[in-house]
Amino acid sequence: MRSYSKDPDAIAALSEEEFYVTQQSGTERPGTGKLLYNKEPGIYVDIVSGEPLFASSDKYESGCGWPSFTKPIEPAHVQELEDRTHGMIRTEVRSSHGDSHLGHVFPDGPRDRGGLRYCINSASLRFVHLDDMQAEGYGDYIDQVEDRS
Repeated sequence: MRSYSKDPDAIAALSEEEFYVTQQSGTERPGTGKLLYNKEPGIYVDIVSGEPLFASSDKYESGCGWPSFTKPIEPAHVQELEDRTHGMIRTEVRSSHGDSHLGHVFPDGPRDRGGLRYCINSASLRFVHLDDMQAEGYGDYIDQVEDRS
């Protein structure tokens, strides 16, 4: 089984925005994320640790301005924590091994798919295309990705 951890080399290679989001619990501006409109088949992994987080088959257009998913691909890789910042009570989503801030989860997702909306910053994710999953060590998740082409 592959292990994941907070990688200092990956952190050093982050852009300013990626560092702000993942390491300082920031948020990218809505509608600006590089993965917001990605419709390719594959998985989304933590940009810092590489741990698999979400599958393209669980991504949907919520209209919120950030990539949205109905569930994590591997629930053990996602932590949900109470967030009381900015005068609100929300549920923050962080990667378990990389401890990267990913975004928040809300109970207003598609009811027929569990009712949750994982609202995730593109800056916290790296997309691994279905064609590259096996070579990059994510072959165990291929069956959770639907080919939409």
